Amino acid sequence: MKFRSVTLLLLAEVAAMSLWFVSAAILPDMLREAALSPFRQAALSSGVQAGFVIGALISAVLGLADRFDPRRVFAVSAIAAGLANALLLAAEPGSSAAIAARFATGALLAGVYPVGMKIAVGWGQADRGFLVGALVGALTLGSALPHLMSFAGGADWRLTIAVASLASIAAGGLCLLVSLGPHHGVAARFDPAAIASAWTNRRVRLAYAGYLGHMWELYAMWAWIAAATAASYGTSLPASQAEQFSKLTAFVAIGAGGIACAFAGAMADRIGKAEITIVAMALSGASAVLAGLTFGGPVWLTFVIVVIWGIAIIPDSAQFSALVADASPPDQAGSLMTFQTALGFALTFVTVQLTPVLAASIGWPIVLAGMAIGPALGIVAMARLRAMG
Repeated sequence: MKFRSVTLLLLAEVAAMSLWFVSAAILPDMLREAALSPFRQAALSSGVQAGFVIGALISAVLGLADRFDPRRVFAVSAIAAGLANALLLAAEPGSSAAIAARFATGALLAGVYPVGMKIAVGWGQADRGFLVGALVGALTLGSALPHLMSFAGGADWRLTIAVASLASIAAGGLCLLVSLGPHHGVAARFDPAAIASAWTNRRVRLAYAGYLGHMWELYAMWAWIAAATAASYGTSLPASQAEQFSKLTAFVAIGAGGIACAFAGAMADRIGKAEITIVAMALSGASAVLAGLTFGGPVWLTFVIVVIWGIAIIPDSAQFSALVADASPPDQAGSLMTFQTALGFALTFVTVQLTPVLAASIGWPIVLAGMAIGPALGIVAMARLRAMG
């Protein structure tokens, strides 16, 4: 029962989260049809982040994942998100309607990712690091899929939108087949005061701080690594080749991180979750600096560094959530993990929106290297948590 339910949950997570980076994956092809300002280009991606923040805050304050059957919350959210994303097929590229559709998609995905974590942690305690790691790995693979869809579909960006939308709708049906685990906790009533634990519980507070450092770089890298590598490859390759290879680079880098999540989760259950976050952030921060220093260099070198960065940048994400779950009462875990993601994605709204603007003014090398600031601060927070024993 556990294996079946967790497997179905992971498949549903992959399918639903394929919506996240649709706009980033299809942007080069979309720009051949419509001239979009840098602000509107960024807004198509940052709109998802902003929508997710609003959706996650509402979900956390209302305690939706703790008060209601999370499978139904996931199913309704995934189906509605797929329909919202499909509106891009009717909207003018980069228009206010298209940005609004991306905002709605992000808000609805707040009922998918953190709710999926709530379901996953209900299936174990001793192997909680692995369970949440596997779920974040599924999220990561789903986030990488639009780049593969775009690579395979060529210039037909509408096909990528249609496939991702249908995948999310199917994910809603899959989640209804999942069973809840023996450690699933239910809140008997609406208690917004549960969110106060994010500040009063020092372990939760430090896990939040580490997570914010991690999120400083994560979505800025994921959203814009295709654009950054296209610019880097473009110094030695024709523009069309650089663009196509950058799509493949983004898929491989993000997808490889997804595979690493389950392995890191298993290791976290053995050597410690805080320890895994410190190692991952050290590697990802170093990779960010190297990506900046070698920008415009040999294509193979950029590819290798970016793939290593992709592998290192995500495995710690699951462990921040697992640490919050470990430090929280079972009937508050869903709300506190959801609130954690809300704060993290509020930060990413800023970083995703500013990244291309800064790249245009000060260049990609400085922007890429600057992403290492977050992991450095996150390591400090996790070292303090680790010292608590």
